[in-house]
Amino acid sequence: MPTSLNRILLICFLLFSLVARGAAQTHKQDAHAGSLYRELVTMDSLLFRAFNARDLDGMKKYFSTDLEVYQDNTGFRSYGETMASFKELFTKDYVLTRELVQGSMEVYPIQDFGAIQTGLHVFSHMEDGEMVRGTFKFLHVWEKTREGWKIKRLITYDH
Repeated sequence: MPTSLNRILLICFLLFSLVARGAAQTHKQDAHAGSLYRELVTMDSLLFRAFNARDLDGMKKYFSTDLEVYQDNTGFRSYGETMASFKELFTKDYVLTRELVQGSMEVYPIQDFGAIQTGLHVFSHMEDGEMVRGTFKFLHVWEKTREGWKIKRLITYDH
């Protein structure tokens, strides 16, 4: 008798495991496709169109006012410090531009909150008559708010 009960429990466990695994795979999203991915591609494009145009006011609408920025070579910055840094950058003689590395962006949903965006981007500017380019890694935590998508946490590294 205990052997039949053990078999039934084992079968139930295996069935439950298969169903749970199938459900998990069904909910896993392709990090390079889907409506969320397309939304974040659009948000990334709008944010950095404003950056490349040196439009600080245009950029501000894409950041949460409780923004936290972490950068490996400059440390931590708050929203106010980050906006002040952009403002100063936009007064430089050279024009720094940003371009997303094609195919590098990945997007992962955060349930009931927003999304994680990762990728590579290239920043370029002319210096002493030569184009200077740097490719860096980034991670943005986007929050979907009533006002739209906002970057709440920004991490840039590998400088």
